[in-house]
Amino acid sequence: MEFPEIYELVFQESAVLDDVVVVRRTERAGPGGCPVYEDDTGIVRAEISERGDVRMLASGGHQAHSFRVTARAWD
Repeated sequence: MEFPEIYELVFQESAVLDDVVVVRRTERAGPGGCPVYEDDTGIVRAEISERGDVRMLASGGHQAHSFRVTARAWD
C-alpha cells in the first residue's frame, strides 16, 4: 500500500471555523501499524490509515485531543 507523503489534518472545532495543519509522513509506524505523520514542529502527530482514519498521537504530556479530525491527502 502506497501512503501519501503529505496530508492536511482538519480539526473541526465548530460549524464555522476549522483549523488546518499540514503533516508529512515519517519513517515511524503507529500502534495500528500505519505511518505516523507530523507537522514541522513535531508537536502535531497522527497515525493515518489507508482509508484516511486519523488517530492522534500525544507528543508530550497533558495533551487532550477532543476535536473531530479528518485527513485530506495532498496531490
